[in-house]
Amino acid sequence: MSKPARIPFPVRIPFVEKLGLELHAFGDGQAELRCDLHEALLNSWEVAHGGVVMTMLDVAMAHAARSGHGGGPATGSGVATIEMKTSFMRPAEGALRAVGKLLHRTATMAFCEASLFDEHGALCAQATGTFKYLRGLPARGRVTSQTPTSDPLPKDTP
Repeated sequence: MSKPARIPFPVRIPFVEKLGLELHAFGDGQAELRCDLHEALLNSWEVAHGGVVMTMLDVAMAHAARSGHGGGPATGSGVATIEMKTSFMRPAEGALRAVGKLLHRTATMAFCEASLFDEHGALCAQATGTFKYLRGLPARGRVTSQTPTSDPLPKDTP
């Protein structure tokens, strides 16, 4: 099975860049990330560190939430993880693939799931998560760098 072509992330995430995660699918409420493990991403058992696995699942779900149902970013900003539950099934080794899916969306929230597979296609971890659509960080007014959208979400009301 051939590996889909790498595509640019819709926003710059320095931590994701540092880990070496690559985006291979983004649209219609789905996203796929890939990562070739290297020594810095391993734990003492020489398998993927749980933080790497959880980050891949989190980013896959967040991008699925951002992709909406129409193939483009769902909002004029970004998403923040509200909660996430992860189950680890087996050690993750080699080339990893995380697939995220948007299950349900409201005006301000997204409910997602993601699965992480090893290079043999074995399921290593599964996650569900809830994400909040945001225009920027309230403390400093920061916004993400991304492509504008024609589908802005309404502002939250008190």
